[in-house]
Amino acid sequence: MRVRGAARAVFAAVLLLVAGTLNIIYGIAGIGNANFYEHHTQYVFSNVKTWGWITLILGIIQLTAGFSLFGGRTFGRVIGITAASIGAIGALLGIGGAFPFWSLGVFALCVIVIHGLIVYGEPETA
Repeated sequence: MRVRGAARAVFAAVLLLVAGTLNIIYGIAGIGNANFYEHHTQYVFSNVKTWGWITLILGIIQLTAGFSLFGGRTFGRVIGITAASIGAIGALLGIGGAFPFWSLGVFALCVIVIHGLIVYGEPETA
């Protein structure tokens, strides 16, 4: 029996690995008060250091989900959907920040990951 969406799941795993790596880098930059973030940006819920920690933890979760998806485990699928959902919410919260179009792009990629992981596993119809 062939499974529908296997290529989408691999694509979602690659996107999760890329997003996790970038979130770890951005999280470390936020924690270290790097000049990457504009100092005039107003954050709704937190400051740059708190947002950096949130981004770092989300990146670690995304890396874990991506590597688990390559192993073909259900754990990776569940954690991947969760991490992509949290990433989408975080991207929507970041629209008012320094890089609004980047946040919209990240939101779109998170939605693609969620779709790819939800569709994966259904039996293919003839």
